[in-house]
Amino acid sequence: MPEELRADCSRCFGLCCVALPFAASADFAVSKDAGEPCRNLLVDFRCGIHDSLRDRGFPGCTVFDCFGAGQKVSQVTFAGRDWRAEPGSAGRMFRVFPAMRQLHELLWYLTEALRLPPARELRDQLAALLEETEKLTHGGAESIVELDLAAHRDKVNALLLRTSELVRAGTGGRDRRGADLIGGKLRGADLRGASLRGALLIGADLRGADLRLADLIGADLRDADLSGADLTGSIFLTQAQVNAARGDSATRLPPSLTRPAHWNRKPSGKRAPTGKRGSGRRRS
Repeated sequence: MPEELRADCSRCFGLCCVALPFAASADFAVSKDAGEPCRNLLVDFRCGIHDSLRDRGFPGCTVFDCFGAGQKVSQVTFAGRDWRAEPGSAGRMFRVFPAMRQLHELLWYLTEALRLPPARELRDQLAALLEETEKLTHGGAESIVELDLAAHRDKVNALLLRTSELVRAGTGGRDRRGADLIGGKLRGADLRGASLRGALLIGADLRGADLRLADLIGADLRDADLSGADLTGSIFLTQAQVNAARGDSATRLPPSLTRPAHWNRKPSGKRAPTGKRGSGRRRS
């Protein structure tokens, strides 16, 4: 994936630590309102407990991904002017960030779709929509806030759905879109080519499951056990989803994603899943 679609916290003004709210839960040790800086945010916009977030009660932060929206808002939309130096810009910056994140998430999916050989017949449409979405991210702060994101998302999603159908054609995969599979006993399940778009897989046992070519866009994988599972060729899976799940050295991931460091640690206890910020969940 292009580097501009990967979070670069060194070029961001800690926007996810300020603009977004979270509530005290298994994912966050404390509550805070939107626009309120996290108590762990340092003056240089770094996280003061970055290396021990999970141990300090902030696992939700470790699974959040802005898809590069943070540095786009900080360095492009606001031209490197931070909200501390220019307090008058804070409100606008914090409103732009969530909208920019949605646009960058769509850029991630469209970029992946363009690289899928079975979708070659859609290449021109995908490329045009990718260019249109990229142009939207370069608009002014007010234009981004006022965007009809739902309408644009629907347009992108329609094309991603056609892409998914082409990729999964001939696999015989089941349509499990939006299925409630919370805590599901799916160990060793044959889910090859399945559509799991927006499926609830919280805490599901997916050990050794075959998820090759499965469409996982928006699937909620918090605390799902992917130990030994094969996700080779699965589509629209993000790093945030992988970070929210559990796995091991035998879990096979798409090459664009990395194995989370916490997969190599022994769990301190089972977390009760929540629906707070950082889950990476997105229904599409």
